[in-house]
Amino acid sequence: MWSIFTVRWVLGLIFFMAGWWKCFGISPVQHAEMFFLEQFQETWIPVWWLWGLGVTIPVVELLAGAMVCLGLARRPAYIALGAILVFVTYGHLLIQPLFDTTSHVFPRLTLLVFVMAAPRRYDVLSVDHLIAFLRR
Repeated sequence: MWSIFTVRWVLGLIFFMAGWWKCFGISPVQHAEMFFLEQFQETWIPVWWLWGLGVTIPVVELLAGAMVCLGLARRPAYIALGAILVFVTYGHLLIQPLFDTTSHVFPRLTLLVFVMAAPRRYDVLSVDHLIAFLRR
């Protein structure tokens, strides 16, 4: 119970704070320009897709990170964060084929896999569990 709660909060905070900085420290548009357009304009990825991902990822990180912390709609939040990790990993590997995933991607992936694999019945300190309890 407490291990799932702790891992869920650490994972959620990592993504929430990244999304917070990208949304409010800079902006989703600036994020797209700095981290997507400048770095990937010479790749096969169309500019419209770079813009779309670049402005969407910060918002998804912010919202899904908060949802993971609260334990609200956990499965969709986990899937959204997993998709972000796949996109980010591919992007880094596209630019640098031997990119070291151990410092950025792998820790997040490990936490995500842990909470996704943990049985839901043990994740009782969550809004989802509270809603299910109140519906009985």
